[in-house]
Formats: sequence, C-alpha cells, structure tokens
Amino acid sequence: MKTGTQKIIPCLTFNYQAEEAVNFYVSIFSTIFENTKVLNIARYNKEELEALSYLPEDIRPGPPGSVRTIRFLLNGQEFEAVNGGAFFKFCEGMSLYVSCESQEEINWLWEKLSEGGEENQCGWLKDKYGVSWQIAPAIVDEMLNDPDTEKSKRVIIAVYGMKKYDIEALKRAYEGR
Repeated sequence: MKTGTQKIIPCLTFNYQAEEAVNFYVSIFSTIFENTKVLNIARYNKEELEALSYLPEDIRPGPPGSVRTIRFLLNGQEFEAVNGGAFFKFCEGMSLYVSCESQEEINWLWEKLSEGGEENQCGWLKDKYGVSWQIAPAIVDEMLNDPDTEKSKRVIIAVYGMKKYDIEALKRAYEGR
C-alpha cells in the first residue's frame, strides 16, 4: 500500500526499540508541528520469523508480534523505523536537522530530545536511542550565507562555541556587538 508521494524516505534502524522511539518522537513533535502521526505498523508473524531463522542471532528479529516496520510523519515528512537487532548502530554521520523559528522552540526540543541522551557542540545532540539531531534556528542559514563574510565568520565562530543554539548571541555576533 502506497502511503505518500515522497520519493526519499529516511529509514531509522533501531535495535529493538522502534515502536518506543517512534512514539517518543511523535509525542514530542505533535505538540509543535501539524501532520505528525504514526501511519502504519507492520509486525512480525511466526512464519516470517521462521523464514528468517538463518540470520545471525545479533540481527534476528522477534518475537512474533514485535514491530517489523513503522511508517510515521514528523511535520509531514515521512520516515520509516525498523527493528534490526543489536548489529545496527546510529552514528553522527547522519542526523536529523530541525529548523526552529524561535528560541523557545529550540529550548523545548533540546530539552525533550536530549533527555537520557547527550548534548554536543554546534546544536547537535544524540537522543536516548542514539539518533543524532541538529536543533538549529532557521535564521542561522541566512546569517552563515550572508555575502558579508565578516558577518558570517563571526556567526560561525559563535556557533562553534555553543552547544544549544542561542539566537540572541548569534544576532549579536552577526551585528558585531
């Protein structure tokens, strides 16, 4: 069954927490973004698992009734989550970038997504499932791409000194104050 017209759908492969993680993300993003919901859940059945019994133990799914895949929307962007076993790990080489309109939105998302995870530099954090996120103000792209290279240089230096973005500090750097 076709769920949408999006051609590229990021797929997040969790150990065995796909359903828990998706519920966590939907609970957070549904409070600030419209069109955020679970689309469908496919679960493993006994026959399917028997057909996969050849797989090494560390990537074998199960038990029957556990999640195979979940399709979900975050602000209209479709994602898929899969349970893949302990073999699969997330890394910082792939992150989900969230463009925020206000400091309040940044603060709220940062608090919710970093709980149980770890905060990193330049607006990056890793959530409790190991997924990397960039929580950034929408205005930062405009500042970093300003034709006045002195302004953009001051902003990037300010960014390098931050964990969670501070919009007012970025504006001060941009303006040279």
